[in-house]
Amino acid sequence: MGITDRKEKQKAEIRRMILDASMKLFVDQGFENVSIRKIADLIEYSPTTIYLYFKDKDDILFSLHELGFQKMQEYNEGLWDIKNPLLRLHKMGENYIRFGLSNPEFYDLMFIQRAPMQKVEQIDNCEWKSGDVALGRLKDTVREGMDKGLIVKGDVDAVSMAIWSMVHGLVSLAIRDRFDKLVPQEAILPMMTQALNWLVETIDLTLRK
Repeated sequence: MGITDRKEKQKAEIRRMILDASMKLFVDQGFENVSIRKIADLIEYSPTTIYLYFKDKDDILFSLHELGFQKMQEYNEGLWDIKNPLLRLHKMGENYIRFGLSNPEFYDLMFIQRAPMQKVEQIDNCEWKSGDVALGRLKDTVREGMDKGLIVKGDVDAVSMAIWSMVHGLVSLAIRDRFDKLVPQEAILPMMTQALNWLVETIDLTLRK
């Protein structure tokens, strides 16, 4: 390995250290309570080193968001081979639930903790690309369902928000252990799947009236 390759490898390792330390601190202490100095102290580097890799704390958070959405995309491989948009929507919901339950720390950062979303476009090279792709695919599926008469026509944004809000609520309650009073631990996932089935079936039945 040449000098240039070693330097690039070292840079990648330090960047990963920063992201891993930030993830731990954001989850344990909350984004608003973490400073660049705290992150630097955890990895035993100076705050100046952090700024060589990230513009500020927001940049770090959005980089973690991007990693999370990339992980989510892995769950949706082959999803667009499903021609029926209603079935695809159902599968999207299942994958969303699986991702959230399997990656609670990422889910917490991406969808629960307060984030300065208005700053996304102000950060160089931070376009929240994978997040926009995920939302766009949900809206495209809803729109296609409406065009094919499988989903009642309406405002695509509003319907997408309603669907997203339901599965988000299920995952959020589950990873915060709020279902314990409702069902036993082993019944949580089947219950969430049943709720998702109800949602999609309700959409379908509404059209049949």
